[in-house]
Amino acid sequence: MPNPNVSALIRATIFVRDLQIATQFYRALGLSERYYQGELDHPSANAVLGFEQHHPYPINILKVAGPNFGMLGLFQLSKEHQAEQLQIATGAARIGEVALVFYVSSLDDVLPKLKALGAAWVPEPELFEMGHISQREICIRDADGTLLNLVERSPEFQNLDSPEIDF
Repeated sequence: MPNPNVSALIRATIFVRDLQIATQFYRALGLSERYYQGELDHPSANAVLGFEQHHPYPINILKVAGPNFGMLGLFQLSKEHQAEQLQIATGAARIGEVALVFYVSSLDDVLPKLKALGAAWVPEPELFEMGHISQREICIRDADGTLLNLVERSPEFQNLDSPEIDF
């Protein structure tokens, strides 16, 4: 039963260095629909993020076809916002880091496209096993160092409401 006080995860937002490159990368992954594209130019957009000075910045919010949740916001902050820019992460996951998880029909189809669009740290896919599941997975990083976990599983499985036990 859905919780009447909390929604599903509506959107994750990545603060990117280059909006065009990030948009191409996530479109190649399958987020092909645009929920919103524009520039956040109202001072409240800066205040919500904790910036004292007002500087507009372009954004692109992507999604797959269907309901408006599970979206990905790509926000390109201006140079004025970047007083404390993080180093681009590399390698394995770190404490405090978030990984974006996507089901993909075929790792063999999607990985070459993502590599061509700047994916970094792309080890070989592994066979991930738990008591109830066995599937190929990989963790990669986008051009900004964001960690992604790609699970080779039909995207249809996103509609289940519990772990699938019988394969």
